[in-house]
Amino acid sequence: MATPGATDDSSMPSLQLQPKFCFRSLQDMVPARVVLYMLSFSGFLVSFMLRTDINIAIVAMVKLPSTPTNSTEAQEKYCFVPPTSNVSEQPDVNITSLSEEGEFDWKPKTQSAILGSLYWWYFLSQIIGGVLTHQFGTKIVFGFSQLVTAVCSLLIPQAAVFHYSALIVLRSIQGFVSGLTWPAMYALIGHWIPSNERSRFMSSIQGMSLGIGLTYPLCGFLIAHYGWRIVFYTTGSIGLCWCVVWWLLAFDLPHKHPRITRSELAYIQRTIGNTVIGRKEMKVPWMSILTSAPAWAIGVTTFGRIWVYYVFIIYGPLYMKTVLGFSIQKNGLLSGVPFLCSYLLSVIFCYLADYLIVHGILSLTNVRKLFTAVSQIIPGLLLLAIGYLGCEINLVLVSWFIAVTVITAAFAGAMANAVDIAPNLAGPVLAFAQTIHMSASFLSPLTAGVILEEDTSLVAWRKVFGTAAVVAIGTYSMFQLCGTAEVQSWNYPDGKIPAKTAPEDLQLLSAKPLEKNNFESAAES
Repeated sequence: MATPGATDDSSMPSLQLQPKFCFRSLQDMVPARVVLYMLSFSGFLVSFMLRTDINIAIVAMVKLPSTPTNSTEAQEKYCFVPPTSNVSEQPDVNITSLSEEGEFDWKPKTQSAILGSLYWWYFLSQIIGGVLTHQFGTKIVFGFSQLVTAVCSLLIPQAAVFHYSALIVLRSIQGFVSGLTWPAMYALIGHWIPSNERSRFMSSIQGMSLGIGLTYPLCGFLIAHYGWRIVFYTTGSIGLCWCVVWWLLAFDLPHKHPRITRSELAYIQRTIGNTVIGRKEMKVPWMSILTSAPAWAIGVTTFGRIWVYYVFIIYGPLYMKTVLGFSIQKNGLLSGVPFLCSYLLSVIFCYLADYLIVHGILSLTNVRKLFTAVSQIIPGLLLLAIGYLGCEINLVLVSWFIAVTVITAAFAGAMANAVDIAPNLAGPVLAFAQTIHMSASFLSPLTAGVILEEDTSLVAWRKVFGTAAVVAIGTYSMFQLCGTAEVQSWNYPDGKIPAKTAPEDLQLLSAKPLEKNNFESAAES
């Protein structure tokens, strides 16, 4: 029989551990997958701030292209009267004025090289990113990429003043390391996120749209009040701060996470099952990936979407200045708002996709094809219409807004498909697909630069938009013909698809899976 003293001693540890227990319970209210979602979301937000800040900054850095001095001739080719030396004569305070004249006399071809240099090595680093992620994990690869990109951003003002070639070198470095982020994050999704949550988790990658949407108005404000240099100091500093948070909270595998609850870990292991193994336990079957029609379908069809997307991202601000004649602040706002809204719509698309899957309304393959079609055919047609709307500015802006927002349906379509067909090799598969489709990220601005070299009028822009529309709609046919959501046999070490898990283990959580796991975690605690 225990003595009174012993009873008192045994009760002491529980009293001492009570504060820790309460703090742990508070931690368990936030599933590790939610933290991962926020890291992914904020990571892509910061990444695209660092990549796209120059797209709006270059509008203020470079001198205006020459336009016809005759007002009648100008209105036939542009949607504004060129600014005169007397600023008070300008009809609209929102119209570009002489006070916004840049300091660099860079020709359109030089500007195209600066804007496109980010993507010269970007698409080549996809394969390298897949290999590095397979070897070192997402935490190191993604974090290193963000760190280098942020440091380069801080150096851009000095490089631009020195010579535009130095600026191109920095942008090329940024592009190469930025290319590592995609296969790195996809590999993490394959290990962490069950198939019935992947469409929703993919909306975290749409942090990129929010990053663009915030960058353009923010940069417009900073440039108008403090000059273009402050833009790069601001985005670079934000990037460095994010790297610290990532290093403290990111973990490659669920079972290595120090805070994950047993119920959440069991849920992940049960729903992902044996489709995913340790990344070092198998070699990447590159030949199988290179000869896979579904993998090619992802790369080819997304090539068209990327082509259209980068017309909006890279050349959108330039179009709004040189043709529509908007001031830098109005330019930033109108360029950014569609991307802000596109994030909200991407969440809706992803939840709708999961709803269609969970309730058996459409198969996973048909869901991927439906949302891929929405993300490419509609923007392609609208972009074609913008070219012929001319100076009907309200209609142009509405069409522009809708096109940018519906592009995000791809995150419930082809962009999620790499994890579907090979959850264990999502990083390498995406690296292969991105090597194909990210080539559009430099071919698109290069083509636009060639078209606009001698002429920046509405006629030339119509050619830019028409080319993008044809590419987007034409490449979608590949996904319609060869796309699938079935896990491929080469996803497994022995090349054989294992027996299906019991139906009750694959039961999709139709209500609120994260909330359910929270209650289970609290009960276990």
